[in-house]
Amino acid sequence: MRILALESSAVAASACVQEDGKILSEFYMNTKQTHSQTLLPMAKTALDYAGLAVKDMDLLAVSAGPGSFTGVRIGVACIKGLAFPNNKSCCGVSTLEAMAMNLRGQQALVCAVMDARCGQVYNALFLTGEDRVQRLTEDRALSIEELTAELPAWIQGREIPLVLAGDGARLCFESPYFAGISCRMAPEHLRMQRASGVAEAARQLFLAGHGVISAERLAPIYLRLPQAQRELKKRLAQQEKQQS
Repeated sequence: MRILALESSAVAASACVQEDGKILSEFYMNTKQTHSQTLLPMAKTALDYAGLAVKDMDLLAVSAGPGSFTGVRIGVACIKGLAFPNNKSCCGVSTLEAMAMNLRGQQALVCAVMDARCGQVYNALFLTGEDRVQRLTEDRALSIEELTAELPAWIQGREIPLVLAGDGARLCFESPYFAGISCRMAPEHLRMQRASGVAEAARQLFLAGHGVISAERLAPIYLRLPQAQRELKKRLAQQEKQQS
């Protein structure tokens, strides 16, 4: 089974071609260039170096969120644009679960975290082991203080390390709220979101018999409203309060 996967949910962006669980090619960039400039060229290069084309893919996958609203929309739009003319099936995977896939093979309690701004992080917890990833929580948006308040209950009784992964890992690790939490950050090459993790998450969804959809059904996954909509909602609430 061949999969083309894209990841653009944060500052870093990447593209990967996977075949039956084997990474044929992967390109990764963590620069300030916009994803609209880099994502499709990386996808083309990954396919070219694998000696394949979109028509040879069995599935097109993308990190559908949570993450940067703009980044997630670009990734989803790119996959839809590749899928429609080639009549390809799609799979939108959780960005947080895709990050945990990078750490399978080691026994750990993985705390996947992304900087959600406004004092919050996007988070989910996973158990990783020999070629497995077990989800413990749903994807959610919460404050770092709320996250650290519940971590001791998940850590208790487990003789495995707590590993922080994602672009929010350092933010949490250096937070005073984490001062009393025994944890470590995943190494840089495994910490950030990568398209290879997206590809593996999509492959496992496919093997489990779910998650594969048509291009027209593929859509971003938002855990909270975009900032513009949040501000509008706040202004409307204030106006309603003043009028009452």
